[in-house]
Amino acid sequence: MIIGITGTNGAGKGTIVKYLLQKGFAHYSVREFIIEEIKRRGMPIDRSSMREVANDLRKKNTPSYAVEELFIRAQKIGGDAVIESVRAIGEAEFLKENGAILLAIDADRSIRYKRTVARGSETDHVDFDTWVMQEEREWNNTDAHDMNVPAVMKMADATIINSGTLDELGEQIDLAMKDISK
Repeated sequence: MIIGITGTNGAGKGTIVKYLLQKGFAHYSVREFIIEEIKRRGMPIDRSSMREVANDLRKKNTPSYAVEELFIRAQKIGGDAVIESVRAIGEAEFLKENGAILLAIDADRSIRYKRTVARGSETDHVDFDTWVMQEEREWNNTDAHDMNVPAVMKMADATIINSGTLDELGEQIDLAMKDISK
C-alpha cells in the first residue's frame, strides 16, 4: 500500500508519518527530495526556494516529478510506504492513477502556525502574517506546475481534522485507514 499525504502547513502531516512508521510503513519525503536539489543548486533553504525549485522540477520534467521519483523508490524497495507532502494536482493525479491512496489533514490556522513555529525547521522562521501570505500564495494557483493544496485536498480519499490530542489523531488515522481499505 502506498499512501500520499497532503494537507495544510502545520496540520500534522509529519505526525501521521510517524504514526504510520510505527505501523511498518517506509517514509518518502517530497520536502527532503526538494531540499536535496536546493542544496545541489547552492540556494538558501527557505519556503521561497522550496517553491521555486519544486516548480522548476515540475516544469522541466512532469507536473508530478518528485512524487514519481519517490513512488519509484518505494516500489523498488517494496512494502507499505507513505509519500509525504503531496501539494500539486499533477502529483495527486499520478498517485491515484497508480493505485495509491491520498490522505488529507487539516487544522485551525492558529493551531497550525503554532505547530509550524514549534517544529523550528529552517523554512519556518517567519512571523504569522508572512506565514499566512506564503500559505495563501501556495493555495491560489492554476498553473499545473505550481502548488494548489486545497485542490489536492479535495481529491483525497479521506480527510482528517487534527485539532485534538495525539491519541485522537491516531484514532482518526485508524478509522480513515479502515474506511479506505474497504
